[in-house]
Amino acid sequence: MTHSLISQTHIDTFQRDGVVLIKGLFAGHVDALRAGVDRNMADPGPYAAENLHDHEKGRFFDDYCNWQRIPEFQKVIADSPAAEVAADLMRSQTVQLFHDHVLVKEPGTSKPTPWHTDGPYYFVEGRQTVSFWSPLDPVTDASLRCVAGSHLWPKPVLPTRWLAQTSFYPDDDTYMPVPDPDAEGMRVEEWQMEPGDAVAFNYNILHGARGNETTQRRRAFSLRLMGDDARYTERPGPTSPPFPGHDMQQGQKLRTDWFPQIWPRP
Repeated sequence: MTHSLISQTHIDTFQRDGVVLIKGLFAGHVDALRAGVDRNMADPGPYAAENLHDHEKGRFFDDYCNWQRIPEFQKVIADSPAAEVAADLMRSQTVQLFHDHVLVKEPGTSKPTPWHTDGPYYFVEGRQTVSFWSPLDPVTDASLRCVAGSHLWPKPVLPTRWLAQTSFYPDDDTYMPVPDPDAEGMRVEEWQMEPGDAVAFNYNILHGARGNETTQRRRAFSLRLMGDDARYTERPGPTSPPFPGHDMQQGQKLRTDWFPQIWPRP
């Protein structure tokens, strides 16, 4: 039995395209997530970043790995249907929490989120992965954009630093350059969304987001989860998030004291 929020069509689409829209995934938790984002922005963590140059207008804030110190995030992770829906989409018996991510574009922020693929930044390898990207404000123009099917490409996309626009790892034949999906005519999925809706996408989906040139904020909460086959893997440089001192070895399941199993629940 799948969760009532989704159908077999959602699961089949996610498996085929690597991305699908889930209406109302966090619908009952929007106020809590907004409060958590406010707390996060008032007291940023060590990985917080401002992603605009001085000459660029607006504000583009992001921060991650704060669920352990922000009670609103802890409660939403525990009480929302996200873990169960993730298990259904990934066809996994278990779900581990990887990390949370907050992204805020204030009104008048024209800068888009660059095209990128999350997986190569992470020390996680496996087909059973899912990120949920959920806006906490109505989204029309400042939408998330995902290239359908890109999780099945034969090479991963080279990760780059958003502000400096430099490569995260040394260039080699392991990675492909970041493509331009619009110029290359790729199938890009994007949706108008209400607060609490969520885009579910595989870690290896190429995605970006439009700037926010509207008159309202665009706050988004992301939750990164992993399934049965997720394993630790070495990368050719420091990963993001870095998680220093983890002591894991190639091919190991990620340690559950740092990355707790949140499905099945006791």
